[in-house]
Amino acid sequence: MYDLIGDIHGHAGALVELLEHLGYQHSGSGYCHPARKVIFLGDFIDRGEHLAQHKQLLTIVMPMVQNGHALAVMGNHEFNALAYHTEVNGLFLRPHTEKNRKQHKAFLNEFDEDFEAKNEVLDFFYELPMWLELDGLRVVHACWDYGAIEFLRVREGSKMTPDLLVRASTEGTPEFKAVETLLKGHEIPLPIGVNFTDKDGNVREWIRVQWWKSEATALGDIALPFGIELGDSANLPMPQGVPKYDASDKPCFIGHYWLSGDPEPLTANIACLDYSVAKNGKLVAYRWSGESRLTRSNFAFRTE
Repeated sequence: MYDLIGDIHGHAGALVELLEHLGYQHSGSGYCHPARKVIFLGDFIDRGEHLAQHKQLLTIVMPMVQNGHALAVMGNHEFNALAYHTEVNGLFLRPHTEKNRKQHKAFLNEFDEDFEAKNEVLDFFYELPMWLELDGLRVVHACWDYGAIEFLRVREGSKMTPDLLVRASTEGTPEFKAVETLLKGHEIPLPIGVNFTDKDGNVREWIRVQWWKSEATALGDIALPFGIELGDSANLPMPQGVPKYDASDKPCFIGHYWLSGDPEPLTANIACLDYSVAKNGKLVAYRWSGESRLTRSNFAFRTE
């Protein structure tokens, strides 16, 4: 069975503590367990620059995946890294703006001058599927959108390719929309004149949504980040097109959303495992043993 682990963001020390707490031991082929396997939910990199543990983290994660002790999906930070380091027609797919460089700084600090190691890591990122559909559970970094997954499955498959990276980095393409939804969440525009400032100080006129709230009726019920002030716009009806996840479907595990507090399922069959380890929160795991309904007692965590 599986131990699913949320966003790590360069916190190798917390990962080692969590793996050992879960009963994994280090062998010649990486951390492993006699009866269980890890599934990483993506976002291995960025943040945590004060720790300088990105290389240490990736020397833990990569052998686990490559030697069959773990599975993993791509997070938006792995996608962003591929785009940041890919140049097409003289331009990088992810522009090297101050904002983007700042977000990627922790990775750059350790890898930018080590070209061989950097290319090895980027090759590893290409091997990460954008979603996993396994017997009894599903895994995606941000949003399980049936339509986006089917679109990519038929045309591209579940893994990123250099050609797909170009199209998925080009705003306005169907590939951009599909990959953006799976790795960053479903996004909708705010009414004209309404905006908010995100955790990194950027002014936003679009919001992500809590797509797991299938019974929500108003915009304020589903707006992300949590606690943003929308004024009267919060009472607007739910917009059309927000993905919904069937309450009778098999469990789905996600990361991405910077939760806080005591870990617990979002719904009976959806759990987010990102509890903000990079913001003095927790590195969280869920010990899944085949259950169709998720329980609070199966969460485990460590702090940095």
